Amino acid sequence: MAVTFGVLMLVCGLLAITSPLYAGVSVTLFVGAYLLVGGISACVVACRAGAFGKGLVIFLIGAITALVGYYLLFQPLSGLAAITLVLAVYFLTTGIFELVAAFQARPAAGWAWLLVNAIVTFLLGLMIWRQFPLSGAWAVGILFGIKLILSGWWLMGVGRGLRSAAQQAAAQQSQRTTEQQ
Repeated sequence: MAVTFGVLMLVCGLLAITSPLYAGVSVTLFVGAYLLVGGISACVVACRAGAFGKGLVIFLIGAITALVGYYLLFQPLSGLAAITLVLAVYFLTTGIFELVAAFQARPAAGWAWLLVNAIVTFLLGLMIWRQFPLSGAWAVGILFGIKLILSGWWLMGVGRGLRSAAQQAAAQQSQRTTEQQ
């Protein structure tokens, strides 16, 4: 299963790299749609809270969330600049956490792929941050595509490692069963 998802991530990453502006705008539109729906949902929950005083904070948070989502949906190119910075922070942060996870997973199968993924992810975040605002619209599509490709390779490596471990366990179980008879 991990290998299949890894291949899908590789394909999506290649598509994003070949059309970086479309990929960047698509990311912006998806984020905008999620924020709009989430904001509207929070407003509905706040209104159903019974006493509007109790739900006022939730309503305000929902309204702000919906406004940001609306802005991203209807101004995707200018929203892309903000998302570029958010993506830089995301890559920097996940790169650090993946690095920690890689060393915690060592020497398990696939840990080296996670280590490479962590280092490249962190460097991508640093590159976006340092080149902003020039990184602009192309950065989100290309760098997100690269991230998808690396994550796909990592998943494929983990999937192969898990498959190999499962086959070894099955062979050992079969051998034990044969010895017991």
